[in-house]
Amino acid sequence: MTSPVLSDPEKTGIDRIEDPLLNKGTAFTPEERQKYRLLGLLPPHIDSLEEQVVRAYDAFSAEETDLDKHIFLRELQDENETLFYRLLLEHVAEMMPIVYTPIVGKACEEFSHIYRRARGVFVSYPDRELMDDILSHVDREIDVIVVTDGERILGLGDQGAGGMGIPIGKLSLYSLCGGIHPARTLPMLLDLGTNNAERIDDPRYIGWRHERIKGAEYDNFIEQFVEAVMKRFPNVLLQWEDFASVDAERILKKYRDRLCTFNDDIQGTAAVTSGTILAAIQSAGGKLADQRFVMLGAGSAGVGITGQLVGSIVASGKSEAEARDMFYVIDRNGLLHDGRTDLDEVLMPLAQKQANLAGWDCDTKGSISFADVVRNAKPTVLVGATGQQGAFTEAIIREMASHTERPVIFPLSNPTSHAEAIPADLLKWTDGKARIATGSPFDPVEYNGKTHVISQCNNSYIFPAMGLGILAAKANRVTDGMFTAAAEALKECSPALADPTAPLLPPLSKIRDCARHIGIAVARQAQQDGVAQTTVAEELEKRIDQTMWTPQY
Repeated sequence: MTSPVLSDPEKTGIDRIEDPLLNKGTAFTPEERQKYRLLGLLPPHIDSLEEQVVRAYDAFSAEETDLDKHIFLRELQDENETLFYRLLLEHVAEMMPIVYTPIVGKACEEFSHIYRRARGVFVSYPDRELMDDILSHVDREIDVIVVTDGERILGLGDQGAGGMGIPIGKLSLYSLCGGIHPARTLPMLLDLGTNNAERIDDPRYIGWRHERIKGAEYDNFIEQFVEAVMKRFPNVLLQWEDFASVDAERILKKYRDRLCTFNDDIQGTAAVTSGTILAAIQSAGGKLADQRFVMLGAGSAGVGITGQLVGSIVASGKSEAEARDMFYVIDRNGLLHDGRTDLDEVLMPLAQKQANLAGWDCDTKGSISFADVVRNAKPTVLVGATGQQGAFTEAIIREMASHTERPVIFPLSNPTSHAEAIPADLLKWTDGKARIATGSPFDPVEYNGKTHVISQCNNSYIFPAMGLGILAAKANRVTDGMFTAAAEALKECSPALADPTAPLLPPLSKIRDCARHIGIAVARQAQQDGVAQTTVAEELEKRIDQTMWTPQY
């Protein structure tokens, strides 16, 4: 796919070199140097893109810390986007953790100190009446927006304006993994203040120094934002990212039928986790209908994963009530059950019936602990989405492993320092039997003479492919069925289906192939759900391939 931006004849001289979407640096040809008035502005040697990648990789490797490497890549992105993405594409396994999780968390915390150059759009609360004017400053058409309000960045909490690192990183993965042209993407930060005293007290903090706006004022601001986006970019895909759980579900419910939108923390995390769990179960010879699930964490991720899996179980033939009985969801106050009076409308559907707890060897009237649930429910699948380091203790994991031959254990919290457990411990505590996927990257683990490659259950397997499928199909809405199709397609990409000893997810070097497969499934489902124009299969695949951009001059 070639963007019309790249044929812009208007920018010449230093203006062309300073535009990262147009700049080729030392790769401008002699003819281009004449045409665009670049003679003398560049050294005389002419590089190929391949030679530039080698030079850039040498410079990347010379950086001493991961944060310095992140800064280097961000500066390269701001100088030459084609080179940036080609470098990432050739070193995807090494560089994706630097561009996004886990290093992006540290970059968000340090955002005000490492800020170099404008990228994306900041809309601050004091400028709320100028939203239309602000968006008019974006002088190109946009296909995908990723937006955050910075309140719940990964497992790090409120980072205020520093949260902009997340949309920038997410959209980098849209282009890297899904082939969405970077010229058609826009990161956005809604700056409604911050309750992080460390940020406000920092003399370098670049955001609005004010406590967070909440309540009716917050809701009105979000409404103004959505209306401004729909006016300026009526066909855009809008992804909500890292909003507080109390706002995320509500915002998604309010706007999902008004424009093409989804929440990656709820739906993307749910799809990648569900697809990976399905692969783990099938590769071990099990059946989905026979599983018992414990979800530790009832925030956006936990709610989304549970809902997605319930949908998959219903699709396999069980009733919704039967499917929900298979789940034990735990928040900070213990197991969700219908005897509790503190559950809101989001959590109540996830509550276990107290009648199902009859015979448990604990008090089932009040608070039921994580350990009590594992001991009595005897789960086959355990998922952590708490942000609490070490929440999966040795005693609990050994208890789980005593009741199931192939325990499926997913500590999903990130960054790495917030993981519920580390894979080496999980393998030790289960005698090497656990099927593991994590939210952050971990090195392979040697246990009893066998190397276990730990798959990162990363949303990058899903959201770029969702964007690819949505844009190729020209979908005008995002349905639950499209995420179910994405999860099923991800399962089909699992190496473990052919070899039970293989990793649950394909290597990052294959992520573009995986994105294409998932994108086709998403696009077909969009057509089946009536939110996209129907085409023959060959035409749909042709559109997918036309949408996928490859970084080359």
